[in-house]
Amino acid sequence: MRSSLTLVGTLWAFLSLVTAMASSTSYFLPYWLFGSQLGKQVSFSTFRRCNYPVRGEGHSLIMVEECGRYASFSAIPSLAWQMCTVVTGVGCALLLLVAMTAVLGCCMEELISRMMGRCMGAAQFVGGLLISSGCALYPLGWNSPEVMQTCGNISNQFQLGTCRLGWAYYCTGGGAAAAMLICTWLSCFAGRNPKPVMLVESIMRNTNSYAMELDYCLKP
Repeated sequence: MRSSLTLVGTLWAFLSLVTAMASSTSYFLPYWLFGSQLGKQVSFSTFRRCNYPVRGEGHSLIMVEECGRYASFSAIPSLAWQMCTVVTGVGCALLLLVAMTAVLGCCMEELISRMMGRCMGAAQFVGGLLISSGCALYPLGWNSPEVMQTCGNISNQFQLGTCRLGWAYYCTGGGAAAAMLICTWLSCFAGRNPKPVMLVESIMRNTNSYAMELDYCLKP
């Protein structure tokens, strides 16, 4: 089975898959921000949360220790986090699409040319840029009441208070940075240049195929 990728292209496909999986998995995990409330550890992502307070008997607050997403998009604590959810999600989808195509290029001949590889690299740059923009928007939501309650009521935009950033935030941003800086560069050398003889043969095969189909259709 002949690959449409060069040796550098195979490395590019592998790194593309790793960076896309790192960013996308971390995007869905609620471990971007850690704090505490009512003596329990609380963690957030952009659209998910672990451990939240509810009113129990006697109107006292108790902590429900489970993870889940917000009930609706409008329930996400701040506009900045809503924008971050959309922008980061689109970026992750773009990286995954490129990565899946790159992996298919390892198994299919003539799927990825030199020019197509460069176009896919440009798509990776855009995807990484979107995810990076989402990570930059995330601190703008730290002044929402829900986050402030978790961060000692002293958090603000770009001020964590008693909270700390989680590993998933760094992993999401790190995957985006690697896609932008490394994968985009490797994509320039990923595809094979079509050889003139192969190109002519491909054109001749297609021409003969169309001629046979046309001849078949014109027969009485």
